[in-house]
Amino acid sequence: MEEKKRLSVIIEHWIGHNQSHIGEYKKWAQKASTLNLREVETEIEEAIGKLTLVNHHLEKAMKVLTSS
Repeated sequence: MEEKKRLSVIIEHWIGHNQSHIGEYKKWAQKASTLNLREVETEIEEAIGKLTLVNHHLEKAMKVLTSS
């Protein structure tokens, strides 16, 4: 497979993989909230924010890749 195409496939995989983790993290943040573990909930939400930012950068990379 051409390297550029392969990179595109890998980036798409990473984005989807991260989305899957984000969904799971949200469930556990809610469970932490239910258990009144506010600091745990906050830290998980912080991780969600950072992973969302990672996906944002991967999406930007993908746009650059597909426009070049």
